[in-house]
Amino acid sequence: MINRELIRIKIVQLTYAYYQNGNKNIDTAEKELFFSLSKAYDLYNMLLALIVAVSKAANRRLDVAKARARRERKPEPSAKFALNRFALQLAENKQLQEFIAEQKHAWDEEPEFVEKLLTQMEQTQFYQEYMASDVDDYDSDRELWRRLYRLLIQDNDDLDTILEEKSLYWNDDKQVVDSFVLKTIKRFDEKNGSKQELLPEYDSEEEKDYARKLFRATILNADEYQRFMSEASHNWDFSRLAFMDVIIMQIAIAEMLTFPSIPLSVTINEFVELSKIYSTPRSYGYVNGMLDAIARHLVNSGKLMKQMEEKEDDEQ
Repeated sequence: MINRELIRIKIVQLTYAYYQNGNKNIDTAEKELFFSLSKAYDLYNMLLALIVAVSKAANRRLDVAKARARRERKPEPSAKFALNRFALQLAENKQLQEFIAEQKHAWDEEPEFVEKLLTQMEQTQFYQEYMASDVDDYDSDRELWRRLYRLLIQDNDDLDTILEEKSLYWNDDKQVVDSFVLKTIKRFDEKNGSKQELLPEYDSEEEKDYARKLFRATILNADEYQRFMSEASHNWDFSRLAFMDVIIMQIAIAEMLTFPSIPLSVTINEFVELSKIYSTPRSYGYVNGMLDAIARHLVNSGKLMKQMEEKEDDEQ
C-alpha cells in the first residue's frame, strides 16, 4: 500500500524535522520515518474500520425501528442496508478484525460522529435509490459503499478533526490513503469471504529500500546537493529561497542521482507538487525552474546519466 507518493511526503516531513531537531541522529530519524509510514497503514485500517462501525450502527438503529414497528403494529423497516453484503464481509475480514482487536476501542469512542455519519448517508440520493431498488446483489452493495465513501468520508471536516486528535502522523496522509481504501472496496470479491486480502503494508521490499536510500542520500549528501543548487541558480536568487524549498529540492536531487530508473520529469513534477503543499504560494514556480536547471546542469556536467525530457508546460 505504501507507495512512492506517500514516501516522498514522509521524507519531506522527516527531513525538515531532522534539521529542526538539535539532536541530528540519522539512525533515529530513519526509525521515525518508518514508524511514520507504519502509521499511514494504521490509518488505512482505521478508515476501513469506520465502514464496519457505521454498519453496526445501522444494525442497532434497525433493531430499534423494528421494535417500534412491532409495538405500533406496522410493517417492519427494510434491513437492506444493515445487511449490506460488502459491509458484512468487511466486518468478518480476519486482517481487519486483528487490527480492531489491537486498537481496542477504535470507533467506539466516537459514537456521536458515527451516528451523524450514518444519518448523513441515509439522506443521500445514493442511499435512497439503493433502498428503493429491486436490485439486491453483492455488486450493488459494494458500489453503494464506494459512492458513500467518496461523498461523505473522503472529504469530511469532522472526520479530519477526529483523526488529527488520534494521531499527528495522519495530518497529511488521508488524501493518499483514501485512494487505497477506494481501491480496496473495488477489489473485494464475495467469494473470498473473510479471507479477502487487504492491501499489504508494502507491495515489496523495493519500496522500503527506496525510502531508506532516498532519506539517507538526502541527509548524507546535503552539502553536495546544496552546492548543485548554488551552481545552477545563476539566473535565480538562491539566497531568497525558503528553507522548505531547499529541503524539497535536496530530496529531489537525491532521487535524481540515486534512482536511475525514475525519469527526471517524474521526479521534478512530484516535488513541484509537494512544494505547492508545503511551501510558499509562489514556491512551485521557483522550484520548478530550479529543478529543471539543476537537472540540466547535472546531465551536461556528466554527473547524471539520464535523458532530459522536454516539458510541455513548466508551470503545472
